[in-house]
Amino acid sequence: MRNLLIFISKYNAFFLFLIFEISALIIYVKYNSFQRATYLNTTNQVTGTLYARVNELNSYLSLKDVNDSLAAENARLHSQLQSSYYADTVATHTVIDSVYKQQYTYTEAKVIDNSVNKRNNYITILKGSKDGIKKGMGVICNTGVVGKVVYTEEHLSLVQSLLHKDAKVSAMLADTKDIGSLMWGADLNPHVGLLMDIPNHVKPRIGQWVVTSTYSSLYPAGIPLGKVSNLHAKGGGFFLNMEVNFSVDFAKLQYVYVVNNKLYLERQTLDAQKKQDE
Repeated sequence: MRNLLIFISKYNAFFLFLIFEISALIIYVKYNSFQRATYLNTTNQVTGTLYARVNELNSYLSLKDVNDSLAAENARLHSQLQSSYYADTVATHTVIDSVYKQQYTYTEAKVIDNSVNKRNNYITILKGSKDGIKKGMGVICNTGVVGKVVYTEEHLSLVQSLLHKDAKVSAMLADTKDIGSLMWGADLNPHVGLLMDIPNHVKPRIGQWVVTSTYSSLYPAGIPLGKVSNLHAKGGGFFLNMEVNFSVDFAKLQYVYVVNNKLYLERQTLDAQKKQDE
């Protein structure tokens, strides 16, 4: 307290000047309409700018919640697509009634780890067995196929990226419905895959879309895989091989959707029985 009094007494002239100056400004602005209007206008501008900056900061800080909300909404909308349903047709005498039942459901998940520069690339997502994620489920994003789940923990899951030497997806040319298989190219380019085993009578063209086929047990038919970029890939023999530019930019993945095919186990059982018979 003593030091404060010493400080005030030492600089008392400055404090008196400051008090008189502020008082003079208040009187000047209060009793002069032009100066008062100028002051209020300037104050409003400064306050408005400050509020705008604070609002921008709050909007930026809330982006995570917005992204999570949008991802959940996209998953819900994916579940409502016609490709997520199948027709269960019941015939009674001459009356045929088709009831559409949902085959695919989707769970949004945030990507927390990812690689694109290895021979075998994996993605870690922030959803696990507690959220209903299981091994073997397909994974997509807004622009196309990402990969499939290969391991789960309670809160996390490991996804085998399409950028993996063992990754293979049943694919087809979107226009002609000709079936083949899409895999990652041997040159390790994260933007280019290889569409194989297309019948050699087919006449594909550059820029033609390649999508998932009806043979896939992981994804609905019609999910984008990429566009044909080169019609003269090596190999193939009696079939055509061609390069495809992936529709997904794997280096920029932030949110994905895990696909639950409700008929997956039935499909696996039938495939196992077919292998036994062969």
